[in-house]
Amino acid sequence: MAEKEDVDTLKGTTLDIYRFLLKANKPIGIREIQRALSLSSPSVAQHHLARLENAGLIKREWGDYVINRVVLENCVKISRFLIPRYFFYLLFAVAVLVLELTVLRPNVLCEAYVFSVIAAIIFIVIFGYEVIKIWRKGSL
Repeated sequence: MAEKEDVDTLKGTTLDIYRFLLKANKPIGIREIQRALSLSSPSVAQHHLARLENAGLIKREWGDYVINRVVLENCVKISRFLIPRYFFYLLFAVAVLVLELTVLRPNVLCEAYVFSVIAAIIFIVIFGYEVIKIWRKGSL
């Protein structure tokens, strides 16, 4: 239940601030957040930071804000990068297609081979679409 409430909190500017703090991976002050995200005033940032703090996602340390709990709905955090989980499925589907077209290529085309190549292409299209959608949406 708490996971659902966290995801509901993470929308719009609040999500942008959370992502910024998650990527920074260090304590950041309110003015730095305001400048980095081009927010109109510190009070706007303060409002969104308060929402994140109330949800228990961030905490204040020595006047700066840090991530308290990581919530990654559709992404995996590797170092400072947030990578959509579908990206790994996409890489697997591309590897399968390359393997089929290079190593597993039969001398005579058969229905099973054509079917597996078409299936791999369909998976690449689906997972590619999901990756692009998540990157454009900017969601976790």
